[in-house]
Amino acid sequence: MKRLLKLALSTAVVALGLAGTQATPAAAQDTIAQIKQKGTIVVGVKNDYKPWGFLDPSGKIVGLEIDLVDDVAKKLGVKAELVPVTAANRMEFLQQGRIDMIVATMGDTEARRKVVGMIEPNYYAGATNVLAPKSANLKNWSDLKGRKVCAVQGAYYNRRVSELYSPEMVVFPAVPDALNALQGGNCIAFLFDDTLIVSTLSGGDPKWANYEMPLVSEDPQLWAIGVRLADLNGPFGKLVKDMSVEWHKSGRLLELERKWGIKQSPYLIEMNKKLKGS
Repeated sequence: MKRLLKLALSTAVVALGLAGTQATPAAAQDTIAQIKQKGTIVVGVKNDYKPWGFLDPSGKIVGLEIDLVDDVAKKLGVKAELVPVTAANRMEFLQQGRIDMIVATMGDTEARRKVVGMIEPNYYAGATNVLAPKSANLKNWSDLKGRKVCAVQGAYYNRRVSELYSPEMVVFPAVPDALNALQGGNCIAFLFDDTLIVSTLSGGDPKWANYEMPLVSEDPQLWAIGVRLADLNGPFGKLVKDMSVEWHKSGRLLELERKWGIKQSPYLIEMNKKLKGS
């Protein structure tokens, strides 16, 4: 995690320095004006990833990430329109112009940077683990070999885990489908980001009382807000970058963790300390 924090801080400084020096495509110059003209910023979010983005009892999408979206909308003086997305379609929606921005638990990878502008500093970080019934008696990642493991289509860690530990992957389009399959006994474990697993286990739902996160989390991964590549070093990208710096520096992200009952992230604590002192 220390290596991850060092990388996050160094790349954030570089990115913020470059933002003012690189040429900006004319189309990118108009993004803020277009958003203000229509009076709405359209954002791809999760509606199945509690408490970052989920449906409340009334059917409204709420969560930590939705609060960040609301911050951006308020800064621009517009309303926020939330579009539910999945790991498999969120980047495509952005490229197609169906959304203006992604705030949807998106891992920041080199491959994704080729098609999406990743905002730095990254606003969160997670790692890979599994949710499994205690009766599965999983102790090590190697225990997954040859056994059915539920996963979600498009998740970045699916390939890595498949190559390293050789489970039989059973892939579903969305988180609820995979969790239902796990509880139905269709797989021995659910592979996902440990942030969601911790939230699921600590939520007090009795249906998860006999489940656990039994393994040591691996492959720590930064999360990024995504914008179109043309916007990354333009006015819109700079606005979101500046807001991400302020979210860390002011403690806004730590405050939102407390609001949504999320265990404090070492990444957020460290970034708050570093940026407050910068």
